[in-house]
Amino acid sequence: MNQKQRIFLWSITAALGGFLFGFDTAVISGAEQSLQSLWKLNDWEHGLTVSIALIGTVIGAMLGGIPTQKLGRKKTLFGIALLYLVSSLGTAFAINWGMFLFFRFLGGLGVGASSVAAPMYITEISPAKSRGRLVALFQFNVVLGILIAYLSNYILAQVEITDTWRWMLGVQALPSLIFMIAVLNIPESPRWLLLVKKQISQAREVLQIIDPTTAEETLHALQQHIDQPQTAKLFSAPYRTPVMLAVLFAVFNQVSGINAIIYFAPRIFQMTGLGNSSALLSSVGIGVVNLIFTMISMNIIDKFGRRSLMLVGSVGLILTLGSVASAFYLYGDHMSGLLVPSLLFIYIAFFAFSQGAVIWVFISEIFPNEVRASGQSLGSFTHWLLAAIITFTFTYIANRFGGAAVFSFFTVMMVLQLLFVLRLMPETKGTSLEQIERTFIAH
Repeated sequence: MNQKQRIFLWSITAALGGFLFGFDTAVISGAEQSLQSLWKLNDWEHGLTVSIALIGTVIGAMLGGIPTQKLGRKKTLFGIALLYLVSSLGTAFAINWGMFLFFRFLGGLGVGASSVAAPMYITEISPAKSRGRLVALFQFNVVLGILIAYLSNYILAQVEITDTWRWMLGVQALPSLIFMIAVLNIPESPRWLLLVKKQISQAREVLQIIDPTTAEETLHALQQHIDQPQTAKLFSAPYRTPVMLAVLFAVFNQVSGINAIIYFAPRIFQMTGLGNSSALLSSVGIGVVNLIFTMISMNIIDKFGRRSLMLVGSVGLILTLGSVASAFYLYGDHMSGLLVPSLLFIYIAFFAFSQGAVIWVFISEIFPNEVRASGQSLGSFTHWLLAAIITFTFTYIANRFGGAAVFSFFTVMMVLQLLFVLRLMPETKGTSLEQIERTFIAH
């Protein structure tokens, strides 16, 4: 196995955390109605059943940097795989509502922690020239996991078995077990080995595999920080710029409306006059478009750069969201046809091409080694907190103010994102992590 194959194998192994992230998030859609009937849940209890994993995700993202820094990236990934495995089996065999909530919450912790540990690990074992594409494997696997969850639910729904919902949730145990075993065969991050454990020879071995031509240069750059305390405070003056960039990037990711549109796609399509079956079919189409354009972005992000993709995506999002808002404003309750669904398909394409693929790459690159774990955790926590707030409030706001107001808000936010990209966002393609750090310090 050559150098490129090894690095790809390590990256795809860590990215399996993203696959389980997507699968775990989407799989509940096939089971939630059965759960409501089984345990006779009221609206509040039903809402908690669906959202308990999202609550766990916010907490997992907030705390995920701690084990990543203390125990290492590899052990944390193994722990995440264990959380996914226990969660899938626990929910599948749950005998009451409380037990189900507990194990579903554990799965949410795994989702949140994986959005911290997996992109960080891939960033730290990737050569600068291919780092964007390799880290984007995480987002690709998230999108793939969502599609496979929908497909798995559909197939199981066609099979005449009792308690189909248990199989829908329990099938996740298989990829969780594969992830757990695969993690055992990847090396620890060389940057963690050197800066936290002070294991210079082990770090050198991994760096030689990653890129023999830059191994000694990278090792020398890292050794400049070996005596620097790894408990540096994230919110101190030297890190103001990456903190600002990570928080703003995560906020803009969610105020684009992406999670509201994905979670409530059938409802939005019904608002435009489509019937229930057509709305559901259109929702599947969104998943397919998301996957295709994530793949396109993943293959060009290292050639054209993060900033270029964000510029194209921001303009596309402004145009599509503005057009949807105008359609709601002009036609309102009398809307019919495929105008809005078509615009939302284009919107998903622009989002997957830009924000969807870039977020985990960019946030994992911009923090210095000594605060990367806590910085990645901050970016992920901000992302998931905004996702929870927007998801919980979308239905109320849409019913109270209408589709025109909601999509106008998203449009204005994307205008602000365009200004952020033009004025503040640096380009990081083809640059080593240590060079990026020096740039921010000089700035």
